[in-house]
Amino acid sequence: MNKFFTKKLSIISFFFIPIIFLWHPNWLGLLGVQPYWPLFWLLPWSMIHGSFNGLIVGLFLGLILDSLTLDHNFTQIPGLIFCGFLFGRIKFHKENLVGHFRYGLICSFGSFLCGTLYFLQILFRNFLDSNSLMFISGVKNILAEVFLTGFFAPFICSQLLRIFKFSRRKLHK
Repeated sequence: MNKFFTKKLSIISFFFIPIIFLWHPNWLGLLGVQPYWPLFWLLPWSMIHGSFNGLIVGLFLGLILDSLTLDHNFTQIPGLIFCGFLFGRIKFHKENLVGHFRYGLICSFGSFLCGTLYFLQILFRNFLDSNSLMFISGVKNILAEVFLTGFFAPFICSQLLRIFKFSRRKLHK
């Protein structure tokens, strides 16, 4: 039983992403905005498994999260696919302290990318109806999400990377 869990640990942890996404814990938010939870899992997994697998998992992660949201006019798929591909091209760094801060910067960039792509979809859809107040609110949400994602990423991504490496080592033995 223990071998099963160590071999499938990354897949089991994958199912926690929609749960956290729907749970939306307020005590971890800022200005009513949460960190972009999918990037915390996608970064370490893509670093280990590569660009193509990161792209595929980004697609599936986007499909799952889009199926959970009530608004079917906008999608998270393009941002997650692009981030999965980019994250897969990143290599490991030997220094732990630099690596931890690097996770925060990379996840901040990914959160900015995903948030901007999602916001651009909203702007194009509501181009005629848009006003400057929607633009200011959208930028505020993106910046708060970028900050929170970059703040929590060193803690969460480093732990997940260690867990994924451990389960991958056990898988090859």
